[in-house]
Amino acid sequence: MDRITNIRVEEKKYHDQCYESSKLFEPGSWLHKPVTTVINLINQYKDQEYISILDLGAGVGRNSIPIAESIKPRNGKVVCVDLLESAIEKLKSYSQEFGVEPYIVPILSDIEHFSIEPNEYDIIVAVSSLEHVSSAQVLEQKLCEMNAGTRTGGAICIIIASNILEMLVENKQELDPMFEVNLSTERMIDLLKQQFAGWEIEQLIVKSLAFEINRNGQPVKLTSDCITFVAKKS
Repeated sequence: MDRITNIRVEEKKYHDQCYESSKLFEPGSWLHKPVTTVINLINQYKDQEYISILDLGAGVGRNSIPIAESIKPRNGKVVCVDLLESAIEKLKSYSQEFGVEPYIVPILSDIEHFSIEPNEYDIIVAVSSLEHVSSAQVLEQKLCEMNAGTRTGGAICIIIASNILEMLVENKQELDPMFEVNLSTERMIDLLKQQFAGWEIEQLIVKSLAFEINRNGQPVKLTSDCITFVAKKS
């Protein structure tokens, strides 16, 4: 099995298990609540009559369900792209449960092969998903598409990991991190600034993260820098 296939098998296992064992918005997992940065950005557009939003790597709707709830009194759509069938099925179910089904457009696709139409979206959100495209070159190409796909006055919110390390807790043996793209923090920031040159950067924050995960029944310490990048196309 090649490296990319192996990573995707592992990610599928991890997410399928998480979506099965944790209910959306119930305390106890990262599905507990949406990302504050995303919701704050959406709220900046609350007076816009029609809004078109793209959520790349939407999962079961952690961000897209609250986004759809916020546009409910108005008109608009949240296009939700995810690679996992389990995520898309649960997204459809949750969108019915929370009464936002007319606003959610679920699309089963990996981010790489989903074509972002030029000038189509007011806001594009990608939370912990772009590091799972197949290469740094594809990431660059996707960021370029995101730029072209955002309308003037619109915005992007990218949350992405860099400097990723995985280590066995037991003996501190370093493992190959299960992330397709693993750039240094400096290079990732340079890439974001380069791809969105001329945009107004509203937020650029780097936060160090460390937590324990399970890989094939073994406890693994995962550390990374988490970059939050929010920019407006002026």
